[in-house]
Amino acid sequence: MKYYIIAGEASGDLHGSNLMKALKQKDPNAEFRFWGGDLMTAQGGTLVKHYRDLAFMGFLEVAMNLRTILNNIKFCKEDIKNNRPDVLILVDYPGFNLRIAKFAKELGIKVIYYISPQLWAWKEGRVEIIKKNVDEMMVILPFEEDFYKKHGVHSHFVGHPLLDAISTLQDISVENFKAENNLNEKEIIALLPGSRKQEVEKMLEIMLSVRPYFKEYQFVIAGAPSLPKEFYQSYVDDNVHFVSNKTYDLLRCSKAALVTSGTATLETALLNIPEVVCYRGSKVSYAIAKRLVKNIKYISLVNLIMDREVVKELIQNDLNTKNLVEEMKKLLEGEKRAQLLKDYELLRDKLGGKGASDNAADVILKA
Repeated sequence: MKYYIIAGEASGDLHGSNLMKALKQKDPNAEFRFWGGDLMTAQGGTLVKHYRDLAFMGFLEVAMNLRTILNNIKFCKEDIKNNRPDVLILVDYPGFNLRIAKFAKELGIKVIYYISPQLWAWKEGRVEIIKKNVDEMMVILPFEEDFYKKHGVHSHFVGHPLLDAISTLQDISVENFKAENNLNEKEIIALLPGSRKQEVEKMLEIMLSVRPYFKEYQFVIAGAPSLPKEFYQSYVDDNVHFVSNKTYDLLRCSKAALVTSGTATLETALLNIPEVVCYRGSKVSYAIAKRLVKNIKYISLVNLIMDREVVKELIQNDLNTKNLVEEMKKLLEGEKRAQLLKDYELLRDKLGGKGASDNAADVILKA
């Protein structure tokens, strides 16, 4: 079969690559054409556009780059029309992908959505678009199945693909990791400032402001594969280091982490690393988001899945040096750290075992 896959972010590249791997095992003659990143490229096929050219953060930023976004949508439609895949697989990225779903459906192409947009948080009306234009919806969070059932949309809970990605990791030596990356002997606090340039610029300054209070630790920035190494150099000094494309290894060698809200908050929890979740957007984007998001108490996937505060979320004005220092101290030693690690075990139980990529591939092949 000819598969056309669209993933517009780093997390989509990871999940898309694991799905491609599972599809190749079940369909040895599979042909892939895709929008994604380096991980999907490693699985073979034709990369149409890299996600680094697609990622715009926040309402204001999207508005400023609207012409580029519209041109990308136009180009994508033409590419699908010219290549006529057997199936279109959309990975999250709803602002873009739901437009493409409608176009592909009109062409008579089977449309499958893997990793639901977070419609339960906002833009619930988009469920009608999915009902009309998506043939199969595959969800990765347990409560999403009930959400779609309420709206009369059949969906498959396939499990969370992060469990697949993490289950394949080889054991790691902290000493070797430090030596290979020119780190000193101090324990590590990992900084995950995001994958988009605007996001990283906003987040790193406030994350690094805690350094004077934790001199016995070294801080290591997880570089995004979509950003060049040179971009991070202004943040690096004797006790602030940088590693690229090694986020999972970095986390596994860390005592705790400061993490920008997004998929990375769940990755950090599944790797058993205590974290503080951080978010600060532009005032305009945040004000719009607050008006649009309804009935959602948390921003991190960890807390949403557990339906209670497991990890501390510091958002907008609450994200400041004083609060970060206070929360970090709780994570490094004592009762809060012990309780958090117990809660992480419950989180893994809720998400079920590994096998999401295989389950998703089965649904696609039967569709």
